[in-house]
Amino acid sequence: MSILAKALEARSKKVNKVEKIKDSKNVMDVYAQLEDIASAGYENLSKEDSSYFLKCFGLFDKGNYFMLRVRIPIGQLNNEQAIRIGEVAQKYGDDYIDISTRMQIVLRYIKIENIAKVLHELKEVGLSTFQTGADNTRNFVADPLEGLAFDNIIDVKPIVDKLQELTIENPDWVSVLPRKFNAGILGSMSNSCNIFGHDGCFVLANKNGEFGFNVYLGARVGVQSRDANRFLTIDEVPTFYIALLETFKEYGFRDNRNKNRLHFLLESVGMEAFVKGVEERAGRAFQSAGQTLVQSQNIALGANRVLQRNGKYAYKIIAPSGVFSGTDLIEVAKRADTFGSGDLRLTYDQNIYVVDIAKELLDGFESTTIFSKYNKFNNIYFNDMIACAGTHTCSFGVIPNKPDAVDMANFLNREVSIESGMVRMNWSACPKGCGVHGIADIGFEGCKVKDDKGNRVDGVHIFLGGKITRRAFEARILHKSIPLKEAKYHVKYLLETYARLKDRGETFESFEDRYFSANYSYQAIGFFTKINYILNDKFDLGVTLELDKSPKTLKKENFEIFDFGLKLFKLLTGEKRYVAVEEFEPVLIKARKIKRDEVTKLNPKVPKALSEVIYMMTDNDKKSRASVFSELLVQLKAL
Repeated sequence: MSILAKALEARSKKVNKVEKIKDSKNVMDVYAQLEDIASAGYENLSKEDSSYFLKCFGLFDKGNYFMLRVRIPIGQLNNEQAIRIGEVAQKYGDDYIDISTRMQIVLRYIKIENIAKVLHELKEVGLSTFQTGADNTRNFVADPLEGLAFDNIIDVKPIVDKLQELTIENPDWVSVLPRKFNAGILGSMSNSCNIFGHDGCFVLANKNGEFGFNVYLGARVGVQSRDANRFLTIDEVPTFYIALLETFKEYGFRDNRNKNRLHFLLESVGMEAFVKGVEERAGRAFQSAGQTLVQSQNIALGANRVLQRNGKYAYKIIAPSGVFSGTDLIEVAKRADTFGSGDLRLTYDQNIYVVDIAKELLDGFESTTIFSKYNKFNNIYFNDMIACAGTHTCSFGVIPNKPDAVDMANFLNREVSIESGMVRMNWSACPKGCGVHGIADIGFEGCKVKDDKGNRVDGVHIFLGGKITRRAFEARILHKSIPLKEAKYHVKYLLETYARLKDRGETFESFEDRYFSANYSYQAIGFFTKINYILNDKFDLGVTLELDKSPKTLKKENFEIFDFGLKLFKLLTGEKRYVAVEEFEPVLIKARKIKRDEVTKLNPKVPKALSEVIYMMTDNDKKSRASVFSELLVQLKAL
């Protein structure tokens, strides 16, 4: 423990203001006074309760109403609970529901005078809001079809029930951590819950013929967890988990809140020293890691009708960007009771599964009104889309986000219809990354940007190539600060390439790994989408630069630039660059003395600035030829 103690001492020179607030009163006293708080009204709501203590019970003050997070352990809702949540949303929350990436329900527009009523009505059906905000252990996530899917090896619900009993339902654990702690546990062979994206991750593994869990620790926004080199049997998970929390509680940093997550403690002391501290706390050593068995994306992602191992079916209702309603949740629950077991499963990608539908009842379920209402979103662009709250309901949001995600999905479905495959598009409204854009196939982070007229408009940074499979990998930025009205076209050209060159049924993640990353630099891909936007959507020249099935440019920018330049010249003139007549010679580039307006255009419709760019790409003199795409993109700004 000496390494941990020294790291804590080095970071204990000061304590952040939230820690001082936490020390000002007993958090459970605030919970006991909720009825008094509700009756007193906004004018008597203390700053400390509003900014911190109420968040421990899922209540977030939004000015004239409260947002409430309802804890749904590993996303499993029974019929009575689903109907009750719908009724509460109808009565107290403007009939609005969000499904979150932690597989739980978010209610909004709850007035202060209704707080106690809402919590009481939820508690009647066994629902808690404890520890869904602030410095607490957040909702556990898992495979939404755990216990049902063919690839599910360990049923983790009994484990999660035990962990809930030890922590969530124990007042001693409320508001004691230095920062929030997200946890995921996966008993399936495929990744259905971004299992590597949590502070504490328990991942299906095998050690000497026994199934259990390998431990991964320390994820945060933009960073995936790292292998802790420990294997746990099913019975060992609670012991390790409590020791893990206790170690983080005692030695976690409490100075700079931006650097107080478990990730930063691990960064300071090293993984092995921290795990040894956990083992000392647990009073035992644990085995070294076994073989991690997570191999691929889950059948719960990208599929709407899933055959369960009991011969029945699970059916996914697509909630676009996670937006639902209390009325529709009640209706789904009723139809689930009529055609299935009545239970519902919430998913990491913000959708809902109706489970245990007998094969002979599928047609009946598909003929229901609620099915028809949401079946229109049953396509590759909505199936696995994630979007956080955005400006409408989140003070951190930079762009509206949820409607932006829906607009783009509708646009892409019209422009690039893809019958089979899978693409994960995740949207975060700000750099906090609640939409987990960093691990998406194509990710979006909201920003403000100036358009071509100098107006400040909503925009995004576009990311490409995130992974959630066993080789969890963060996406790389493809474009910075693109106006939203332009961004959809960049994505369109990526997906047209996917549709044209993918193997049968191949996911975008696999395609990106096999084709984009293997054959082109990211700079080339960015230029490819930008130039096509200019050619088609800005100047309507009616030509499209296509990427080769088997490119031979070796991911070297100078080769890629020359190759693209030759193709663009041919597209715009009908001539090969070095067989063309004299009028197409790059007068400006060769002479460097002739005025800009004397440059020969490729054809009457091509802007001069674009002509210059193409000549820069194919100059006879290799020394004068552009060698990096950033040089070309600067020139294209003139357009």
